[in-house]
Amino acid sequence: MPKSATTADAQVILQIYDLRREAEMRKSREWFAGFWPQNAEEVLKIITTFPSRENTAMRQVVSYWEMAAAIALHGAVNAELFLEPGVSGEMMFFLAKVYPYLKEIREKMQAPEFFISCEKLIMNSKKGRERFQRMRDRAEARRKAPASTK
Repeated sequence: MPKSATTADAQVILQIYDLRREAEMRKSREWFAGFWPQNAEEVLKIITTFPSRENTAMRQVVSYWEMAAAIALHGAVNAELFLEPGVSGEMMFFLAKVYPYLKEIREKMQAPEFFISCEKLIMNSKKGRERFQRMRDRAEARRKAPASTK
């Protein structure tokens, strides 16, 4: 049975949240929120266009969420608390946006670790898998929506 969340876990969650508020991180998160790739090539173009503002933003957001997920994945913070919507909803949203292309991205980049900690953390939990499926469904509907509604 997993351990219950502690006040120390809550403190780590608040510190992780606080890091999201840093000015450059906010800009990067804003860019990623508006990025709606239609295929793996669009993601790969950003990843391989170095240096560029988009590349920097993607690397910052992905590495931030990978770091945060790794902290939970390795037990340094309660994973179930971390998977609560108010804590990791954005992580799931960003992963859901690239998830349909993730296998191809990993293969073409020869980087099987791309977004791996986030994926493992989510898939290790029934509640995480269920939430992520709903997030993927919403992301897919949004991706198919006319540009004026995005």
